[in-house]
Amino acid sequence: MLTVRYGWLGVTAGQRLLDFGCGGGRHALEAMRRGALATALDSDRKEIEGAAAWMATMRAEDKDTANSGGEGHVVVGDGRALPFPDSCFDKVIAAEVMEHVPDDAAILAELARVLRPGGTMAVTVPRWFPEVVNWALSADYHKVPGGHVRIYRRAQLCARLRGAGLVPGRSHHAHALHSPYWWLRCAVGVGREDNRFVKAYHRFLVWDMTARNPFARWPEALLNPVLGKSLVIYCQKP
Repeated sequence: MLTVRYGWLGVTAGQRLLDFGCGGGRHALEAMRRGALATALDSDRKEIEGAAAWMATMRAEDKDTANSGGEGHVVVGDGRALPFPDSCFDKVIAAEVMEHVPDDAAILAELARVLRPGGTMAVTVPRWFPEVVNWALSADYHKVPGGHVRIYRRAQLCARLRGAGLVPGRSHHAHALHSPYWWLRCAVGVGREDNRFVKAYHRFLVWDMTARNPFARWPEALLNPVLGKSLVIYCQKP
């Protein structure tokens, strides 16, 4: 499930891309498939081990990756002090990370530091309206270790990006079908994954992500401007 549009980010073969706060590495894997040299960084060692396993599978079994020459590696690191020299990446992705970190300005400054002049970055955060509903329905949704510490408005995130020396540009919303799922989770209890309605909706989302059926893709594309769970902003380093 990709949140970032790679055409908008401008990823091409041979470029160096950082997937910051990568989790399982979904965006780094897509960059590899497109021929990029992807670095997946996270502070969670278990997540990094999973991303490394997926990268090995991609190299061995994915024909697009083999043909494109894409490569990838993983790094366990702290976003407040990235273990990279200045201006070493052509592209940076920070997907669904900034809402978790107390000092988002410091993190963005580090990401801007490692992005080369002229390079582009995609930052995604939960959208204001769906997130407000989640917080209203359940305190457990955000009052947990590692949970969300703030709700962004677009203007606030753009101001943070400008403060890091970046120039915000195009934006869009993504994952409209996921907003009602999380409203349902929050309504019945975030920990109630055994709830029959939650389980049924989760099966639908998994089917949608794996089958990529156009009958689900078209409605989500139409609903994204209204219900999209994620806000995605693309910016450039002058």
